[in-house]
Amino acid sequence: MNLKEVNIKNRRATFDYEILETFTAGIVLTGTEIKSIRLGKASLTDTFCYIHNSEVWVKNMNIQEYFYGTYNNHAARRDRKLLLNRKEIARLDRNGKEAGFTIVPLRLFINDRGLAKLVIAIARGKKEYDKRQSIKEREDKRSMARMFHK
Repeated sequence: MNLKEVNIKNRRATFDYEILETFTAGIVLTGTEIKSIRLGKASLTDTFCYIHNSEVWVKNMNIQEYFYGTYNNHAARRDRKLLLNRKEIARLDRNGKEAGFTIVPLRLFINDRGLAKLVIAIARGKKEYDKRQSIKEREDKRSMARMFHK
């Protein structure tokens, strides 16, 4: 798999949450973790972010163990530190503490320099009727696309 092809998305996030603001953060990883990500062996399902001691952490992100890793292979679901500047962390902290808001990862990718980056967002949880509206909009887009492709 080419470096440009690594683009792991959290599809559930856009369905469950209304995205308000996005940030791109670096991730502190070990050697075997970045190798697994470059092979596309990561998942963002059930992943969320939290702030502890003015640092942003991602919890529950699954990066499979590297196949060729030895005794110093990484733990698959450990908490990983995110790298953001102070102003971004302050903004996340302010908005994340409000009721109904959360910080969710949207996309994991490898940038041009070969570094793993995580796009995170401040999001508000959708109600059930909002989800029904999202499903209806998606189905309308599909039906319109079918009509134009005939």
